[in-house]
Amino acid sequence: MPSTAGSTARTGTATRPDATGRVRRFTTAERLVHRATGYLMLLCLTSAACLYIGPLALLVGRRPLMLTVHEWSGISLPLPFLLGLLSTEFRADLRRLNRFAVYDRQWLRAVRRRRTAPGARPAGKFNAGQKLYAGWIAGAVLVMMFTGLLMWFTGLLPFISRTSAIFVHDLLAWTITFVLVGHMRRALRDPEARRGMRTGYVSRSWADSHHPRWLKEEGLGAVTDESDEV
Repeated sequence: MPSTAGSTARTGTATRPDATGRVRRFTTAERLVHRATGYLMLLCLTSAACLYIGPLALLVGRRPLMLTVHEWSGISLPLPFLLGLLSTEFRADLRRLNRFAVYDRQWLRAVRRRRTAPGARPAGKFNAGQKLYAGWIAGAVLVMMFTGLLMWFTGLLPFISRTSAIFVHDLLAWTITFVLVGHMRRALRDPEARRGMRTGYVSRSWADSHHPRWLKEEGLGAVTDESDEV
């Protein structure tokens, strides 16, 4: 369906510049969901390291405590997301993340060809990389929870062996670790994006450079080309 200016704005978030002209990117609820999920993920990975990395396990000790922390931090991972569904703005962002448009494919082609000129990477509120990351991490967390439950409650599904569950759980844990490290490295390279997640506001120039279609959707900017969603 065609993407029209203001269509996303009507789904939830009203982007309002503050007194200094900075543009609101995230509400308090959205930032809290991101922060709580990040803390739980960090706690889950740290406790896992204390269980499975020999030298660290010897240094920390308290294996039963680490196991309990790991189990409950893992099972609690979906809670911030579920609470976030109470927020209209958070639900609007989920719709944005689930919508892949023609300009998202253009963004991916520009990244692959290492194009960095202004306008070479068109994006709405979330670029194609962020959409793919969000979808992948959501699926990975569900698989981790499923395999973790199979390890926690032995015999829950007798036709799936505990050994298979451990193999998938451990392999995916390492994959998630590498992906999260990449995510954090990208964030460290973009202080304005971090400021947006910390305060909720970003500069108008940053938004116009990185997410011009988002500004147009909110009636604060314009782009020269139109693309249809697929």
